[in-house]
Order: sequence, then C-alpha cells, then structure tokens
Amino acid sequence: MHLLTSSIFLLLTTTFAKPLPTSTRSAKSTSTSTSTSVPTSTRLPTLDPKKSPGANFDLSIFNLQLPTGSQGHVDQISPSRLSGDYSNSKYFYTSDEDGALILKVPGSRDSAGCVTTPNSKHCRTELREVRPNSWSPKDAINRMKVTLVVAQADDSKYGTVVGQAHVDDKISTKPVFEIFVNQQGEVTIGVEQIPKKSSLEMTRVGSVDIGSVFDYEVRYENGSLQMRLTGAGVTDGAGKWQTFGTGSLRGPASYFKVGNYNQGDSPSEVWIYDIDIKHSM
Repeated sequence: MHLLTSSIFLLLTTTFAKPLPTSTRSAKSTSTSTSTSVPTSTRLPTLDPKKSPGANFDLSIFNLQLPTGSQGHVDQISPSRLSGDYSNSKYFYTSDEDGALILKVPGSRDSAGCVTTPNSKHCRTELREVRPNSWSPKDAINRMKVTLVVAQADDSKYGTVVGQAHVDDKISTKPVFEIFVNQQGEVTIGVEQIPKKSSLEMTRVGSVDIGSVFDYEVRYENGSLQMRLTGAGVTDGAGKWQTFGTGSLRGPASYFKVGNYNQGDSPSEVWIYDIDIKHSM
C-alpha cells in the first residue's frame, strides 16, 4: 500500500493546517454582513490571520467553485492559484481574527442572483478534490476529517451541505453522500441509493451548536460508508461511528468535496479550521 502526500501531489496523507493546538478561540466575521459570533473551546490548529487561505492550508489538491460566473459556468480557481495568495473578499478569505478559512454563499439564484453549476440549482463556495481526481471506494483508506464552524446555515429543511463525496463526473452527475447542517444545528447525511438518479436517503446523525466548533469524519473505504461527529460543539451523537448503505451504487469512482453548498434562499457561512484527507492506493 502506497500513501500519497500533498507535497508530491500523489501522497494520500494530506493535512491542511499546522497541527499546533490552542485552548480557546473566537471567530467573528469582519465583512459588512451580519455574522454569528463563533465561540470555541477545542484544540485547533494555529492559523495566521494575516496570511491568504493558501498559506494557512495546503489547497494544492483542490480547485474552488464559486457562486459567480455565468449560469452553468461557475468561476473556478485552480490548485496553483489557491496555493498562492488568492482570496475573494466576498466569498473565500481568511478571518482577520483567528485565521480560519471563511466560505460564504449569498443565497440562491432567485434570492441573490448567484450562479450554479450545470447540474445543480444551488449556489456554492466549495473545494473539489482533484489530486487524485477520483479514487475507488473499494480501496483500503479513503477518509476525510474536517474541523469547522457553521456560522450561518441556510433556510432549507436540511440546511447547508458542508461536505460530500461525489461520483466521478465521467460516470454520473450525482453525489454519493452529502452532509447537511440546518439552522437548528441538526446534522443529516443523505446517501444516494440509485445510480444516476436523485435518491438521497436522509438519516439524522446528531446535532451541533450553531457557531461552535465541531468535527465530522467520513470513511468511504473497503466498500463501506461510515461517519461520526466529534468535538466540543456536538450536542448529540458525539463519537459514534454510523454505517450507511449505498443501495445499488456498487462503489463507483468518487472524489471528496468540502465547503459551503447552499441549499436554500438565505445566505450561508462556514468557517474551516482543518481539513485532513487520506487515501491508499
């Protein structure tokens, strides 16, 4: 088994922020729009508020999809630009208080005039894994752990999607799973059951305090899909691994996505403190 590392672009062990812990942190938006104050009481990486997202995080394995551009053709930022000094003052930037990566979406096409990808009616500011471009769920290790705060969830029933695995674009336009957080702090995973059809089976996995730090971890490996919640912000379901059936998907090649994929009409805002992705090949 060979591990990929982000510095070589083929290493499958990738940690996206410096692992130095701090005791208590507070994140507060500095934009002109109103944002939830973010109290925290958990161990977090040390991030530099003066640096660009690409200087605080290793973003070399992602491209970024933005809620701007033209309908069906969203603006996308390449790994090389993300790894430099790229930021977007409206949608993708560093918190000037604690260095968190802030991802914002203004709402929907109807409410905010934002732009969507060809096969979606929802706007997003979302990182898409491109190195590797896809992988097999039958491999021994395919894992993603994200430390984050949902500062503002959208107004849809299940809320904002903060992470997902998507079937390889050459095979299908549908996700394998999506992780939702709504305005009440309920965390739900929707898992596709039928190839190439909208067939998400929704399961509540726990709850979190909106504005508090928590982690979600997913493993889509050895033909099995598992998820758990951890961290100080989890109020229900912490630490328990849950396994989910994928119906008749049969383990298609997939890739991870992480960020802020708005499902409603109101704005959404996500703060990220760490992304850890591992694969084996």
